[in-house]
Amino acid sequence: MEQIDWKNLSFGYRRTDYNVRCYYRDGKWGEIELCSEETIPLHMAATCLHYGQEAFEGLKAYRCPDGKVRVFRADENAARLQSTCQGIMMPEIPTEMFIEMVEKVVRLNERFIPPYESGATLYIRPLLIGTTAQVGVHPSEEYLFLIFVTPVGPYFKGGFACNDYVIIREYDRSAPLGTGIYKVGGNYAASLRANKMAHDLGYACEFYLDAKEKKYIDECGAANFFGIKDNTYVTPESTSILPSVTNKSLMQLAEDLGMKVERRQIPVEELSTFEEAGACGTAAVISPINKIDDLEEKKSYVIAKDGKPGPVSAKLYQKLINIQYGIEEDVHGWTRVVID
Repeated sequence: MEQIDWKNLSFGYRRTDYNVRCYYRDGKWGEIELCSEETIPLHMAATCLHYGQEAFEGLKAYRCPDGKVRVFRADENAARLQSTCQGIMMPEIPTEMFIEMVEKVVRLNERFIPPYESGATLYIRPLLIGTTAQVGVHPSEEYLFLIFVTPVGPYFKGGFACNDYVIIREYDRSAPLGTGIYKVGGNYAASLRANKMAHDLGYACEFYLDAKEKKYIDECGAANFFGIKDNTYVTPESTSILPSVTNKSLMQLAEDLGMKVERRQIPVEELSTFEEAGACGTAAVISPINKIDDLEEKKSYVIAKDGKPGPVSAKLYQKLINIQYGIEEDVHGWTRVVID
């Protein structure tokens, strides 16, 4: 095996030894299969290619200082995938099968799990696709569920450091009653142009307002938004936002720290009142926000003091990763030991 420079890994794909697969045929899921191929045999008329019957998840495995390998809240990812399946008419993956496949693929690729303190983790990508060949618009009859893994570095190069965002009004990531609450590839395809615009302007990521009125905060690129003020953790309530497992965890941790938690509509003007703010998700964990520019309205909401992460964000971030790495007691039962 090639020597991997764990501390300088990018957030990208790297081949590992195995992936695991399971096929849905004749109305039921089959046996879990082990595979070393990176490719999928797929008919050119498969529903995933033409009608977007495709869903995925993202979670991580952590090599911990006690030598164990833990996976964080796999049951929540299973539940979110089940919700997506209901939304786009695909057969649900039973939670037990989802977790069994997650644990199996992590164990099979143990040599690719980055060492503790390298700043890298093993990213786990479950993928579900419709495979029936058809040209009519209706659900597939057959499906493939697979999980592959790849070692990754931090999503943002600076790790836990402040980033600048820009509000993009020309494009919407998703519609209020569309697929925004589901983790489907179409939502990410819809974000590509706005994301490129933000990068071309020198920003870390784009910032979305609600598609209906352009009055309220929706998401920070592909991540959930949270703001901190008056000992309160505030995050948007919306029918077009993907429910983040990380955000759900941070809300619980905020309550554990004695903070109030609010899920509600957040007018864009309220950005000026936050003491701290951040984007959160599996890939980035927490990306503190330095400022959010509204170029159309010629406004700039500077949130971070001296361009540094705030104390509450830092405390939440540290508490979360301490639980993920088995350093702090997991009082909520979020982690699973996959390799003892």
